[in-house]
Amino acid sequence: MSYTTTVAGLSIDRLERITRHLDENYIRPGKIPGAVTLVARHGEVVWTSAQGLMDVERNKPARRDTIFRIYSMTKPVTSIAMMQLYEQGRFLLDDPVHKYIPAWKNLSVYKAGSWPDFQTEPAVTTMTIRDLLTHMSGLTYGFLERTDVDAAYRHLKLDGSGSLTLDKLIDRLAELPLEFSPGTAWNYSVSTDVIGYLVQVLSGQPLDEYFRDHIFSPLGMTDTGFQVPKEKRQRFAACYLYQPVDTMKLQDDPERSRYLRSPGFLSGGGGLVSTVDDYHRFAQALCRGGEYQGQRIIGRKTLEFMRSNHLPGNQDLPALSIGAFSETPYEGNGFGLGFSVKTDVAKSHTNGSVGEYGWGGLASTNFFVDPEEDMVVIFMTQLIPSSSYPVRQELRAMVHGALV
Repeated sequence: MSYTTTVAGLSIDRLERITRHLDENYIRPGKIPGAVTLVARHGEVVWTSAQGLMDVERNKPARRDTIFRIYSMTKPVTSIAMMQLYEQGRFLLDDPVHKYIPAWKNLSVYKAGSWPDFQTEPAVTTMTIRDLLTHMSGLTYGFLERTDVDAAYRHLKLDGSGSLTLDKLIDRLAELPLEFSPGTAWNYSVSTDVIGYLVQVLSGQPLDEYFRDHIFSPLGMTDTGFQVPKEKRQRFAACYLYQPVDTMKLQDDPERSRYLRSPGFLSGGGGLVSTVDDYHRFAQALCRGGEYQGQRIIGRKTLEFMRSNHLPGNQDLPALSIGAFSETPYEGNGFGLGFSVKTDVAKSHTNGSVGEYGWGGLASTNFFVDPEEDMVVIFMTQLIPSSSYPVRQELRAMVHGALV
């Protein structure tokens, strides 16, 4: 293809570098199984690439309509759902969470000890809905393996298990101490699962039905949900686990996966599956001010509000984070209501624009919206954990390098 071929101000030849880079450095060496990448600008899909395998064991090639586990890329969907209800006057961001979950009225903060014998002290602040949306709630994740509190989450399987439900999660969390008083620090956590629960409380609908009626159906996201239906199983990717010395092993077989069954736990923090085109519809709605193909899912000013940096004093994540894990680099990035937000391009050490926002998932999927360039990028693969390789940063460098 000609070096000078451009579409919507993007060099196609330069975007093809992504295919070569992934093939040479990740797919052929056996580091990731395959990938599907999509780049859109000015509202149109400019370039897509499906490469490698969606199922190594069955030698099935990755396709544009492959269905992926998107894990924490569920969080922006849940946050949009919650803010739809905000637009209807159903709650205010500074409302205490215990207004809607009475058992959470007197939450405590960890002082010493281990489960079930914690020593605690009263929280000096009251958890608000804003604290949940910004991950400043004091909650945590079991998989972080950093503290005695997240060890209790692991013991109680609060990151997800066959017996967990949203109601059980809320009840269990009422009994456990927080890592810190709400609003005083940032820690990646089950906060968005709690937001999913609140969506149910405020709307009177189960989370899957709410998503379907108010986000997926309006946007035409026909392949996105908490379960892979029988007629779509042939398109469901296998998921892999990173192994030391740059190899991988099967983590979730698509023919025996829990995603084939109706879930007991509707995880607003990480439960969805989707395709690159479906998620593009969602991300494009974000990029176009809340509307896609005549269907508005959120107001323009609400979206501007969500993608502002909501960390106190406009600080970035290193100033407030107590943990070392996030689905975005810390430096030069703040956090809005459901997304990371780039606040300083030079400080972030990654090419891009101030105001760029997005998130990633546990199995190395990623998306970002660059409002300044009117650009959306979706990357899908299936390798746990997302910290295995710096693919996301490399992708940003190559995509922004294709702008002409």
